[in-house]
Amino acid sequence: MTPELFLASKASEAIKAIYGADVEAASLQVQVTRKEFEGDYTLVVFPLLRISHSSPDNTGAAIGAWLKDNVAEISDYNVVKGFLNVLFSSVYWNNLFAGIAADTEFGQLPSTGRNIMVEFSSPNTNKPLHLGHIRNNLLGDSVSRLLKACGNNVIKATLVNDRGVHICKSMLAWQKVGEGRTPESTGIKGDHLVGDMYVAFDKIYKAEVKELMASGMSEDDAKKEAPSLKEAHEMLVKWEQGDKSVRDLWTMMNGWVFKGFDETYNALGISFDKVDHESDTYLLGKELVQKGLDMGVFTTDPDGSVWCDLTGDGLDRKLVLRGDGTSVYITQDLGTAERRFAQYSLDSHVYVVGNEQDYHFQVLKLILKKLGFGWSDQIYHLSYGMVELPEGKMKSREGTVVDADDLIEKMYQEAKATSEESGKLADMSDEEKESLYHMIGLGALKYFIIKVDPKKTMLFNPKESIDFNGNTGPFIQYTHARIRSILRKADEQGVKYGEISPSVEPSAKEVRLIKLLNTFPAKVAEAGAALSPAVIANYAYDLAKEFNQYYHDTPILRETDESLLRFRLTLIATLASVLVKAMGILGISLPERM
Repeated sequence: MTPELFLASKASEAIKAIYGADVEAASLQVQVTRKEFEGDYTLVVFPLLRISHSSPDNTGAAIGAWLKDNVAEISDYNVVKGFLNVLFSSVYWNNLFAGIAADTEFGQLPSTGRNIMVEFSSPNTNKPLHLGHIRNNLLGDSVSRLLKACGNNVIKATLVNDRGVHICKSMLAWQKVGEGRTPESTGIKGDHLVGDMYVAFDKIYKAEVKELMASGMSEDDAKKEAPSLKEAHEMLVKWEQGDKSVRDLWTMMNGWVFKGFDETYNALGISFDKVDHESDTYLLGKELVQKGLDMGVFTTDPDGSVWCDLTGDGLDRKLVLRGDGTSVYITQDLGTAERRFAQYSLDSHVYVVGNEQDYHFQVLKLILKKLGFGWSDQIYHLSYGMVELPEGKMKSREGTVVDADDLIEKMYQEAKATSEESGKLADMSDEEKESLYHMIGLGALKYFIIKVDPKKTMLFNPKESIDFNGNTGPFIQYTHARIRSILRKADEQGVKYGEISPSVEPSAKEVRLIKLLNTFPAKVAEAGAALSPAVIANYAYDLAKEFNQYYHDTPILRETDESLLRFRLTLIATLASVLVKAMGILGISLPERM
């Protein structure tokens, strides 16, 4: 029972005893006492005047006096202009904390029985993962963990975009300038090698456009008529026709990329329950296109292309099949959505995709609804802002992106340098140090990205993210390591803790920590409802910050009162446990030592 509900239930008893009136506890207004007033929680008295037939102050005083005299968990009260401010006693705080400390599942909400799929990453196989993909992956993974903590059955899915004209561009460039290079012959990671080919294609294409413009062609026409672009489209047609040479090249180069992706995912601690490939799903969409034609939802233009007219809904006409019979992105999205809802009996499907695709998902949901799928309303687009660097935006085709692998390595190096500067790792083995550097680097990266509300564009600064003193992952990791150090010393001294003596009276700072701990389940629910792991990230920071202030003012191990010492050790051990749970939702590990 929350403190608010506890006070409401006791206030309901007081009203019955004083005025003989039955008032449901749920109808009473209870809130946290404002900082400028003395009290823990406040009962709003004004709605009760029709029962008391008295002034707000007299009504509040009567209820407050009854609570103080009859409820052991309430120690005092005061009334300020119709607001009854109540102070809880040590009995209440000890009981509340004992419940938190004993609950091994604290923060895990009850099962909802709902099946939710979270689709994220969904990379193209023409380039390696970059900083933008990292935000996508970290959001998708943490949202999945968050929804699981909210009691849902979660399926983490990805749809690999392994076919299309963009894939053919890399393939074509490899044929033209690749000179037979492979990851083995060059020592270049497979996804990076294919990404180099994508950049090479863009250079070839731009040179052709420039040449056509020099011959008198307009820029728009030159961009359409460039030979390499036409060849890429021809290659896509051949791929869909099953041309063996095209398919063999496609299989080889995609294989390089898949292996590279797996290495990056492993480095990030990312995994999936379901991996689909566009090459397997785009035909499903074609079947739905035929269904839409039969229903009159789609129409065919003279060139054979198929469209959905959404102008009546305030949108545009949407292409769902090209004139040459090849599909577009939304084609396979339609088919994949239908298959997933049927296959997994989904109650909801969350797509983690950047905000540049807002219109795409608006169209996807509308077309599915027109096709008669009632579950279209259960599709949710978690639209997030782009990641920018101090130098500005990134461009894949120009090769100006920050590769995920390079960034992970940079974070490791930053963590190593910062940790070595501290001079606190002398007694660690080299193996322990390496593990710690990776944990800190990855924790810094994940936290810095996840702590920002998904909807906001963010600026990523690697050096700032590794700071051990700010609102960062390493600060929270260091806080946990500090608590574990205190507990190890207590163990060495033979101090037992875990049980709470009812005679202990928590200090104001300790009550603040208990209050903050108690809000964790509510924060999980709030974050889950908003699909915002940032809520959990900032909760973890507040908890770590509150502990550090407490630690600064409270010499825990020097306490001579044995009951109070045990209480304090139990308190910080519980705090460490909640930090592990909160950061675990973000996919961040906390070290025992730093």
